[in-house]
Amino acid sequence: MVTSKTNRSARVRQTVLMGLLFAMAMVLSYVESMITVPGLPPGVKLGLSNIVTMYCVFFLGGRQAYTLAVLKGFFALLTRGFTAACMSTAGGLVSVTVMLVLIRLRRLDLSYTLISVCGSLGHNFGQLAMASVIMQSGFVIYYLPIMAVSGIGMGVATGVILRVMLPYMNKLRLTQS
Repeated sequence: MVTSKTNRSARVRQTVLMGLLFAMAMVLSYVESMITVPGLPPGVKLGLSNIVTMYCVFFLGGRQAYTLAVLKGFFALLTRGFTAACMSTAGGLVSVTVMLVLIRLRRLDLSYTLISVCGSLGHNFGQLAMASVIMQSGFVIYYLPIMAVSGIGMGVATGVILRVMLPYMNKLRLTQS
């Protein structure tokens, strides 16, 4: 009987936490849409909501991170349409996969920032692959250098922001580390 209550309590806590993280990702996505950075090429964004995805990858696990990536794609569908949903979902799923693979290679002992950069590059590659499918053209690959440079910069930024936020998340007992 106690185990049943404990399991139910853990599931409820997990569900509530995922709801809060999804809400945080939506807010960060909205805030990001309001920020205009002069000089950024088309398609280059800060990726603030990816901070929440990284948190899921590092502290909750793959299932939760994939769930959040799909939910973010659904949010893109509701707010920006089908193409944005496809791009968001493709980028998110590739990003999560890249980060999970790197985390599983524990012997490399990679930093959050480096994993974030690789996840950001994966996100951009996933989006370019989806753009290629949608446009039925391989010419979008010529945009790869621009997206790679932005992916490195934005990956560093989101990795550093996550690192700065972790002590506050620990105080809220959202993480175990």
